[in-house]
Amino acid sequence: MRNACPQRERQQSGARRGWRLPSFVWALPPVVLLSLFFLYPLFLVVQQSLQPDTGGTSLQPYSDVFASEAFREALGTTVWLAGGATVGCLVLGFALALVIAFVPFPGGKAVAKFIDVFLSFPSFLITLALLFIYGTKGMANGVWTDATGTAEGPFQFLTTPWGVLLAEITYFTPFVMRPLLAAFSQIDTAQIEVASSLGARPARIVRRVILPEALPALAAGGSLVLVMCLNEFGIVLFTGAKGVTTLPMLVYSKAILESDYPAACVVAVVNIAISVGLYGLYRVVSRRVGA
Repeated sequence: MRNACPQRERQQSGARRGWRLPSFVWALPPVVLLSLFFLYPLFLVVQQSLQPDTGGTSLQPYSDVFASEAFREALGTTVWLAGGATVGCLVLGFALALVIAFVPFPGGKAVAKFIDVFLSFPSFLITLALLFIYGTKGMANGVWTDATGTAEGPFQFLTTPWGVLLAEITYFTPFVMRPLLAAFSQIDTAQIEVASSLGARPARIVRRVILPEALPALAAGGSLVLVMCLNEFGIVLFTGAKGVTTLPMLVYSKAILESDYPAACVVAVVNIAISVGLYGLYRVVSRRVGA
């Protein structure tokens, strides 16, 4: 009886091992969900971009879109807005993160926590806030017209490309600050104290001690902002900027306003290709800088 119990336990354990599912089975549910909700709609977009209204399958929609002036202008506007916003976010985010991390002031920790909350805000909410302040009927123009008696205020830049650029920098700067603050928290303050005791000026300390440690975070935050700006739709829409058409806005215009679905899908495919290409470049750069 004593030998029978251990033998029975071994048999039961072996039976349980025999019923163990292969590891690849656990990967099937997420793969199926990803294919159903992402890959299949993406396949339909690519398929629609190859089907002109005349029927059949051809590259004619791509030829028509690439030859249009509207597409070239939208592509140029998207690139320069995304690039300008990224540069602005990197410069402003680096400066603000330096102050929060290394300049002691009352409420510094609360500001750092607020940045985490700010990341959850929708982009159109920041745009509406700017409209309330600098819009044609905003507070700044209202104060000006009340004080001077003029019909219009001087702040009309929000409906221009510069207004879109300001809104994007305002909204996306915290996406650069968050990884920078995490990187700054890992810096040994003894290095800064030693450099300062040896007579190094603050600018030299930032350039020689802090900036090298921040490069991976800058690369990560800048790449994220660049990709998000390329695909930003809400800010451009809510600012009401005249003559500012980006690739996402062109997709909306072609699909909703003109019902030209093949052209809309072509622009969407181009936008996706640019985003994926930039993500691949980000991965290469991040590996080289050690992110």
